[in-house]
Amino acid sequence: MDPRLPFWVAGGLACANAAYGFFVLPESLPREKRSAFAWKRANPLGSMRLLASHPELLGLASALFLMQLSHVVFPAVTVLYMGYRYGWGEMAVGLVLAGVGICSMIVQGGLVRPAVKRLGERLAMGLGLACGAAGMAIYGLAGTGWVFLAGIPVMALWGLAGPSVQAIMSRHVNASEQGQLQGACSSLQAIAGLVGPGLFTQAFAFAIAGGANAPSGLPFLAASAMLAVAAAIAWRATANRAPSAAAP
Repeated sequence: MDPRLPFWVAGGLACANAAYGFFVLPESLPREKRSAFAWKRANPLGSMRLLASHPELLGLASALFLMQLSHVVFPAVTVLYMGYRYGWGEMAVGLVLAGVGICSMIVQGGLVRPAVKRLGERLAMGLGLACGAAGMAIYGLAGTGWVFLAGIPVMALWGLAGPSVQAIMSRHVNASEQGQLQGACSSLQAIAGLVGPGLFTQAFAFAIAGGANAPSGLPFLAASAMLAVAAAIAWRATANRAPSAAAP
């Protein structure tokens, strides 16, 4: 089998996704509410200026960046960590990652709406970030594979945080700026994707080399700390949140 096959499949799925969005999904924003194109906004730095337009928005953007940065630990070191610490091969790693995906799908597809309805966006955000921090800590401290597996459903509840954070952020911009907000959030994700791999792989290399007797789960413990800080920032930023109305 061609070892490049997974990349071809991923590329095909990405193209199918782009085609579906272009040909099937309708434009959600009425023409009269669309902003005129401007180069000063059509770049990562320009779009992120919007995030400084409101103190709560800036705080939530900071929390969102830490969330996105901590998430990079998964593609950066998870497979290496599972093999190093638990001796899992390709099949075991694949099954574990499938279980992670199933748990995340259940939370994001079935629990976000009722959780937000019952708890409200702020509490759902706080619960999600707390579970994410706890799940990362379990991954980093798990001495056996079974303990690692026990952390999967805890980690899956992190999925409550992202939609809640972005819903709150969207209320601080008007309809014509929603696309710019999403662009700014994507810019934060891109920066996290640039910084994260080096950060977490170097932390893992430092740990397994015996640096300062650091545990091999150091990357996950670092990600746990990031989520704890994100939770504190987001909770503080939304402490005086007025309900629902979008910013003019």
